Order: sequence, then structure tokens, then C-alpha cells
Amino acid sequence: MGKALTKESMQHDAQGDLFGGAPLDEEGAGGAGPANVAPKGHQPLAARMRPRCLAEVVGQDHITASGNLLPRLVAQNRFGSLLFYGPPGCGKTSIAEAIAAETKSRFVRLNAVLSNVAELRDILAQARRRPDSATILFIDELHRFNKAQQDLLLPDVEEGNVRLIGATTHNPGFYVNPPLLSRSHLFRLEPLKPEAMSGVMRTALDDSERGLGSRHLTASDVVLVRLARLCDGDLRRALNALEVIALSLPESGEITDAELEVFARERRIRYDADEDEHFDTISAFIKSCRGCDPDAAMYWLAKMLEGGEDPRFIARRLVILASEDVGLADPLALPLAVAAHHAVDFVGLPEAELTLAHATLHIACAPKSNSATLALSAAHAALKEQPVQEVPVALRDKGGQASKRMGHGKGYLYAHDFPEAITGQDYLNTPLTLYTPKSAGLEARIVERLARWRALKDGLKGASL
Repeated sequence: MGKALTKESMQHDAQGDLFGGAPLDEEGAGGAGPANVAPKGHQPLAARMRPRCLAEVVGQDHITASGNLLPRLVAQNRFGSLLFYGPPGCGKTSIAEAIAAETKSRFVRLNAVLSNVAELRDILAQARRRPDSATILFIDELHRFNKAQQDLLLPDVEEGNVRLIGATTHNPGFYVNPPLLSRSHLFRLEPLKPEAMSGVMRTALDDSERGLGSRHLTASDVVLVRLARLCDGDLRRALNALEVIALSLPESGEITDAELEVFARERRIRYDADEDEHFDTISAFIKSCRGCDPDAAMYWLAKMLEGGEDPRFIARRLVILASEDVGLADPLALPLAVAAHHAVDFVGLPEAELTLAHATLHIACAPKSNSATLALSAAHAALKEQPVQEVPVALRDKGGQASKRMGHGKGYLYAHDFPEAITGQDYLNTPLTLYTPKSAGLEARIVERLARWRALKDGLKGASL
């Protein structure tokens, strides 16, 4: 990955600008780099196999295919600032480097985790002093820059002193300042398909100059596709895994399923706590439970647990689901979810996974009703949109002499003195209909009960006239 420029490295001329492992010289071609750049043979396979032009980028045809917007902009060298958004290992850095090579631009690489404001100011100042040399400033993990650091880029991006290429694994709508976002073309990259990844791995096995061809290793397409699947669309991870396997075998050997077993056992799924993957996965979990799909709900539950999600967070979401989406259709869902939440606290992982699975399956398989959610929303809307109703005098608290003198509680009808506790009394000065029960599960009984109570109430009101 990118290595941040130090103040010493910024003293080099264009021959000292980092371009992957091969810095650009003043004409933009690969030249001899500074001493701190690793020789190409010592770079990881993923770095050695980086695409050298946009045409070599795989798996992102919706962006890089001939005739699309980005290749046209690059061919005419008329692009402004670009933002590449996508998961790790999908080609964000590779596309940036390919653009710099094709446009013969000076390429300065920063990693937002390692850099600071002082370093950024120096790089921007250097770009201003070289107006005749097109400078591409590539910032990896742009979402790690705070608002002040992102704002610092705006004047030079606006004036064209630098052409910013930002790479982020996080939704730019949440993590990139709106002014910077509005000045950039946004391209979303997708996780690579296993077939595309296996094709690159096949090239790496056969390529003697940059890849592993000198080791004369063989592997079936099935094995390479399986390795690709284990890497979840991350080509960098797949190539580095391939290199580790290759170095562990004698020359002219074969990579088989047996060599993949260690990677299958050690597999780590991509899951970033409190960031995009966290929110997307819990959203899928909730919607699967709501949509009565226990299989999908269990899959997303397992993914969260494998990814290290806080089990108490999952338990809290189940408690909310029990009221928001199951409600009165299955009144047992809420106490069961609450019990699961308590059990997670005092049992802990890994045994608490069983409790979460129990509650998840109950809620996913329960009849669904959001009548409580709708009733609460309707009540809030009535308070916002209509005059606030006063408490009817008959319902007011009559404690204290002053309240009694004002007649509070006078005319109140005690519900237990009437059949089925129906008095015919109104409990709002202006009656409202906020709760509409659904005919799902046990709530169907409420539909019948309320209809009977309504008839009793109407009869009592009619008798009093």
C-alpha cells in the first residue's frame, strides 16, 4: 500500500515521487527511485502485478471499459478530481496509478492514516511552485482525514494546482465533506468476481518477469477460483495468499486443495465495527427478520458474530424488532427478546450465540404486525398537526382539596363496574382513531374484541341519549 512522503523525500525532484514501487521521472516514465523504495523483486506479488494501464484493470468494466466516462477523460487528460469508493483490494490504488502513468503526471501518494496537516501543506505548496507539471495527489483512506484536513485541499483542488484522487472504503456521503465531494467525480468500485480474480492469479503464475513464472507451478482453475472465493473479492489478499502458498512449495509443484485448507481455517471475513459493513449487515439482519426469512436472518447473525460484533448490540436490536415488527401479533416475542438480552450479559460468548439464535429464529418466524409502530406514529402526528387536547375533567386527578373544588374527577365512570369494563365514556375530548389492529397471529383476536367493545360502547351511548 501507499507510503507517506516524508519531508526529506519531498526535497527530491519528480524522480523522487512515489509511483507504486517505480517512481516517475520528469517525463512520467518509470525511473530509478530513492533508496527507501523496495527493489521490485522484493515487493509483494500484489504490488508487482499492479495494472500498468487502465486496459489491464480487471473486474471494473462499468468504469474502465473503453468508451466509458473515465477512460475518455483520461485519454484526453481533462479530468478533475476523482473519488474511488469500494471495498479493499478492488483496484482503487491500481486505477489511480494507471491514470498517472497514462497521463504522464507527477504522482504524489499519501496515506490519510499516516499523514498530518503540516505534511499536506508542504505537498500543496510544492505543487503550486510547479504549475507546469501536472500533479496527481493520491490520498489513500481519504475518510481518515478530518474536516479541517479535507477543507485544506479545497483551494488547490478548486484552482487546479493538484488533481486529487481519493480512495475510500467508506461511503463518501458520510465521510467526505460536501464541498470536496461536489468538486469530484465519484466512481463506485465493486468487489471482484472470483472468475476475474482467478484470471489474474493465472497470469501471476505464468508471468516470469513480475509474477511467479520462474517457479513453474501449476494450479487448476477450480483451485484458483476457490482461493478467490476465500478472499471475498479482495484481489490483493488473493495474490499475496497465492505467493505464500507458492513459496511454501518446491519448484514445479502443484497447488491443490490441500494447500488451501490452512487459509480456509484461518479465514477472516471483512467486517468493520461501527462503519459501513456494521451498518449494512445489521440492516440486512433486521430486514430479514422483518421479512420472515429465518435462513437469511441466521446467515447475517453468523456474519456479525464471526466479524466480532458486540452481541449486546444484536440483542438490543432484537428487543426493538420484537415491538416494532412483531408487536401484538406475538406478545411473547418481546419478553423472549428481553430475556435474550439479559442472558447475553450474564452468559457471554460463545454460549450466548445460542441465545441470540433462539431469539432470532423466534422473531423471524413470528407473525408480523407493525400496528404499535403505526399507532405511535399517528399519535405523534396528531400532537404536531392538531391542537393539543386538554385532559377531560372527569379523568383529571382529584387528589387535594383544590382539585376537588375545581371538580376534577367528577363524572368519572369506574370501568370495573361495567360489563367487560366498557363504560361508554370518552377518554379524549375529541375522539381519535390511532390504533388499527392487524389480522396477524394473536392480534386477530384484538380485531374481534375491539369490534365487540365498539358495539357495546355505541349501545351505552345510545341508551344515555
